Amino acid sequence: MKNLLSIIAVLFALQASAQTTIKQDAPIKQMVEEVSAKNIEANIRKLVSFKSRHTLSDTTSKTEGSGAARNWIKAEMEKYAEQSNGRMTVQFDTFTQPKGDRIDKPVHLKNVLATLKGTDPNDNRVYIVSGHYDSRVNDVMNANAVEPGANDDASGSAVSMELARVMSKWSFPSTIIFMCVVGEEQGLYGSTNVAKRAKAEKWNVDAMLNNDIVGNTHGMETDLKDNRSVRVFSEGIPSTAAGNDREIRSLISLGGEDDSPSRELARYVKETAERYVDQLDVKLIYRRDRFLRGGDHVPFLQQGFTAVRFTEMNEDFNRQHQDIRTEKGVDYGDLPDFVDFNYVQKVARMNLSVLANLALAPSEPESVGVVTSDLTNKTTLKWETPKTGKKPAGYYVLMRETTSPYWEKKFYVEGNGLTLAYSKDNYFFAVQSVDEKGHESLPVYPKPVR
Repeated sequence: MKNLLSIIAVLFALQASAQTTIKQDAPIKQMVEEVSAKNIEANIRKLVSFKSRHTLSDTTSKTEGSGAARNWIKAEMEKYAEQSNGRMTVQFDTFTQPKGDRIDKPVHLKNVLATLKGTDPNDNRVYIVSGHYDSRVNDVMNANAVEPGANDDASGSAVSMELARVMSKWSFPSTIIFMCVVGEEQGLYGSTNVAKRAKAEKWNVDAMLNNDIVGNTHGMETDLKDNRSVRVFSEGIPSTAAGNDREIRSLISLGGEDDSPSRELARYVKETAERYVDQLDVKLIYRRDRFLRGGDHVPFLQQGFTAVRFTEMNEDFNRQHQDIRTEKGVDYGDLPDFVDFNYVQKVARMNLSVLANLALAPSEPESVGVVTSDLTNKTTLKWETPKTGKKPAGYYVLMRETTSPYWEKKFYVEGNGLTLAYSKDNYFFAVQSVDEKGHESLPVYPKPVR
């Protein structure tokens, strides 16, 4: 009996091992491991050295203010571009922000964009990773204080820069833009300019990843240290559905409130990042941003693009938007010594694993639908091969319980349809393309078709 129990235990262990075995793409793993905490720390401390990166701060000095900061970011990105064999170009995205909320006069602003051009002329997809380089203290209009902004958001800018350094040496079928934007603290002005430009110029932005406040691992109210959890915020009802009664009615009738493109991206982030990054727990937060707050992914959502926000698990509000001071034994101020650089490295690796997989994957299947021509307890899905980019090797049909936040089953198929012995009443489904190396596109939630 004892031997039988031992055999059963071994079989269960082997079964569990088989279920948890995951396949990693060797080049992506190599890129992930190259992401350096040392480089991230150096970039954060350099950004802090400009004293103020306030949107309205000095732009003429070579050593202080937002002008010096943006010039340095651009110069660093240009160094990375030298190793890209001409694929990466760096530019200022320049615009004039009129006087308005938190802007007391018209101001000439500049975002920094490093664009790694895709190698497939038939693949026009664009992926964007972003952080904001501006900073602030208590008074949002105080442009002349020492405003280090180490965590908010030199950490996010350092993520974009480090990914540009690592990924510029590689080639991808689709285009990746590494972005550091200005004006977030004053009203998301920098990201709004890029999002509107992307819409006007018809960029095919497949996903936008916003990194904002990604360097703290201590909770403010407790001594809790959490250096493995990161939050991913994603909207349910798409921002573009506001005021569109037809779209809202369709979402309600299909039960698609938790299957917006951004929710599918968030699920993709969790599955992909935890495949490549050790000691990482991606927490899906089902709201557009933190309670009554916003970030640089929001303008992209408002223009109809798919976007999510990454933020540390426990924010320390004694560090955010604070004058540097000590009161009653409590230190205030967003200084680099309070940033966990190894944690930022982990967040950067998460971003890279997602960007690389998406940029290498085939485009999403088109016209994905659930067939409704017959009443049946089975579910038939069909779709069309993507018209741009490389042809998929096959597709995954994804399935989950209606109460589950994650996809629970994956069915591989090489054709353009599949019938499953599961009811569309009781489960949610989606379809994603996959290539021969296992790179998966974003999932597409189906619509009813005849």
